[in-house]
Amino acid sequence: MQIDKELDLKGEVCPFTFVKSKLIIEQMDTGQVLRVILDYKPSVENVPKSMEMEGQEVLAVNQIGENLWEVLVRKVK
Repeated sequence: MQIDKELDLKGEVCPFTFVKSKLIIEQMDTGQVLRVILDYKPSVENVPKSMEMEGQEVLAVNQIGENLWEVLVRKVK
């Protein structure tokens, strides 16, 4: 899968993780994929849920290390 942009939010907490993710995806073109790197467990649940509520497509949520996750989101609108 092609990743068009990556956003490293290690050290960030809710709601900033979603707000920063939303600002980046708004600048992207429809169909592009954003990879968000998180190390705050509540954000791993909140960012995908909030992205879906915004109408975006959450492709995957994967644990990629100890206390480290990636969220892959495709811009729909």
